[in-house]
Amino acid sequence: MSGPRFEPVRAVRAYERVVEQVEEAIESGALSPGERLPSERELMVQFSVSRSTVREALRVLQARGLVRSRPGDPNGAEVLPFTPAALHKSMTTLARVEELSLAELVQFRMVLDSAAILLAARLRTDEQLAEMAEAVARMRAALELGEDAFSAADVAFHEVVARAGGNKLIQICTDVVRSIVVRLISEKLAGAPDRDALMRQSIRHHEEVIAAIRLADGPLAARLSRKAMYDYYAGYVPAAERGVLRALLD
Repeated sequence: MSGPRFEPVRAVRAYERVVEQVEEAIESGALSPGERLPSERELMVQFSVSRSTVREALRVLQARGLVRSRPGDPNGAEVLPFTPAALHKSMTTLARVEELSLAELVQFRMVLDSAAILLAARLRTDEQLAEMAEAVARMRAALELGEDAFSAADVAFHEVVARAGGNKLIQICTDVVRSIVVRLISEKLAGAPDRDALMRQSIRHHEEVIAAIRLADGPLAARLSRKAMYDYYAGYVPAAERGVLRALLD
């Protein structure tokens, strides 16, 4: 018989349904930061589940940064305000659990970093521009100090660029994606025979980007950033997948 082919049904655990309903209440505004959920006993009654199910749901909600909970608290779990740290944690988990390819992550980083640099070129202060230049100077000095010092200076550069753009969401996203990409290729980077050449090339790219930012040429700075990312990471991405990176180059 022809027709659609269905997948086996996965049984949903009771605590997941509890989590879903509480999350929906928070997202819709029915529960606001500072308010408290009903006590564990009342949640057992409302959801018609056991105490262990309620506690598992509260554990998951707390791990996601949505509530603060203590077992047996008669006042119920407190709904927490949304924070950048919670988003950072959620994005990190998502990027790891969803099994995104290195090519997809690098492409996303190219998009985010070029957007951050475009904004920085238009909104940066003289002090922030000086911070960028100082970070690159530290990268140059780190050629003699080692890879850890070089990476720290590179991170400092990208952090001030994201801060100069003034968008907290971009700051969080760039930080998460950068850390995951670096983690994925850290072993390859450590064993690269041309590591010193790569670091010197990275410094040149950063200097070109700063020059464009200094001129307030956002499109040029963003284009240079994407090209720099491609030159640095393309060699670590399978050849068959590099097209998703080249699509961002002019």
